[in-house]
Amino acid sequence: MKVKNVLIFFTLLFSTHALSVTQASVPSLSTISNLAIETIEKKIDVSGDAKVKITPQSLDTRITPPACFPPVKAELATNRAIKRTNTVKISCDSPQLDYPWQIFLSVRVDILYPVVVARETLGPGDLLSNDDVIIEYVDRTNLRGQQFDDIKQVVGTRVKRRIPPNQPIFSGNLCFVCKGDTVSIYARSANVVIKTVGEALRDGNLGDRIRIKNTHSNKSLHATVTGVGEVEVRM
Repeated sequence: MKVKNVLIFFTLLFSTHALSVTQASVPSLSTISNLAIETIEKKIDVSGDAKVKITPQSLDTRITPPACFPPVKAELATNRAIKRTNTVKISCDSPQLDYPWQIFLSVRVDILYPVVVARETLGPGDLLSNDDVIIEYVDRTNLRGQQFDDIKQVVGTRVKRRIPPNQPIFSGNLCFVCKGDTVSIYARSANVVIKTVGEALRDGNLGDRIRIKNTHSNKSLHATVTGVGEVEVRM
């Protein structure tokens, strides 16, 4: 009876071992790459209008991963925010090894935002129209200033500095109100809006406070740029 029980025990032991071995499988290189991409996707945080391009390093086809028990694990090698270059660790337990198998993948992340760019070379003094600009997706590493994501935001502005074709248009390249321009001056209160005209005494962009001269009173005062050719003064 004892011999029979021993035989049953070893039969179950070998059957369980055989089953666990059959459950192990060799992950493909594409599976490993996809796991790296999914790991980045779970961690990354960008605005809804951005485009994200995730590119794992190309794996050498000579790499032969061992059979892995599921699940194959994927995690960032370091606990930090997603950068342009990241490292993802892929690992698993294997019946072929006495230790966990692992591989490290470099993963590049490009984040692009829709911005207004010049169609052609724009020079100082050019007045922007719809035909001068276009929306394109630009890598965030090339955005080092206040840019625009709507063509309407820049139409009617004047170029202050040369802008090459296909380059983002930054606030510093433009003036919404240029020195010497005739501007509409608005004075607003809770119930009254008064409009008059004046002359800009310096360049200004949206939100800038500049000095202007009231054409009727010939007095100079500070006003805030609120649009193309428009300023607002406090009442």
